[in-house]
Amino acid sequence: MSLSIALAAHGGAEVLLPRNADVPLPGAGEVRLCQGAIGVNFVDIYHRQGLYPVPGLPAVPGVEGAGVIEAIGPDVVGLRVGQRVAYAGLPIGGYAEVRNIPAERLIPLPASIATATAAAAMLRGITVHMLLHRVFPVGPGVTLLVQAAAGGIGLVLTQWAKCLGARVIGTVGSEDKARIAMEHGLDHAILYKEKDFVAEVRRLTGGKGVDVAYDGIGGETLLKTLDAVGLFGTVVSIGQAGGSLPDIKVADLGPRRSLALARPSVLAYAADPASYREAAADLFDMIEDGLRITVGAEYPLADAAEAHRALESGRTTGSILLRT
Repeated sequence: MSLSIALAAHGGAEVLLPRNADVPLPGAGEVRLCQGAIGVNFVDIYHRQGLYPVPGLPAVPGVEGAGVIEAIGPDVVGLRVGQRVAYAGLPIGGYAEVRNIPAERLIPLPASIATATAAAAMLRGITVHMLLHRVFPVGPGVTLLVQAAAGGIGLVLTQWAKCLGARVIGTVGSEDKARIAMEHGLDHAILYKEKDFVAEVRRLTGGKGVDVAYDGIGGETLLKTLDAVGLFGTVVSIGQAGGSLPDIKVADLGPRRSLALARPSVLAYAADPASYREAAADLFDMIEDGLRITVGAEYPLADAAEAHRALESGRTTGSILLRT
């Protein structure tokens, strides 16, 4: 019998309920994975709330994890029993001690990268790769704004952008979070509860605004972010942790602002095999070169509901893991 956490219905964290069931032998093209660590992400919350669809209920959420291959189904090549691997993206099913997963989703882990590190890094790292290399190419001379700079994506995005030569401004909710973000390379931390982040961004950029801004908050924060970006800049909406997405009229993006607005999906990016494997390879190279993957909290798998509450409350930094 294997423990998993399933959605009995859509709703609050209380709908996450434990269940025990036998995991069948993997089918054709599948691998049975014994998971050591599972990443907790806002996309899991969106699946729980019903904001993003799931195949049906009950459903096991989770799109990121790492562990050891326990069994291999027919037609699987290039993988072996006992091998450490990691994954990110669909299909859901990550909140489980043991799961069957398509072999094509698995990325072998180098000996230098711990299982927990991989589980904490995969989805965020692939997201950051998409943001910096596909959505808006970032390099020397680029100034960017990161909302929630001390969060899981924020810390990875800040470090990676700095490695590419960018200047990084970030918003944070407390002095402690400012310290953490600065330790990860942030150039300027704005305590958004104390200062108007738009005015601060304009001050720090000599009135010009940033070249690109990344917002995972949504709501009024996304609307304000539009005013923090300079002419012909780009605003990238990557989540809605703080509220639903506002209606934005295309006419509002120009001619005064002349902005581009992007709404990329990491799940779509990870669904493309070439992009997925290139991003994972680059992520592993970055980790081996010193990219810090910060785990802000760990919970037993059975306490997945509490992990969701912590993530939704904004009281965490870095990544959150479930441990089996």
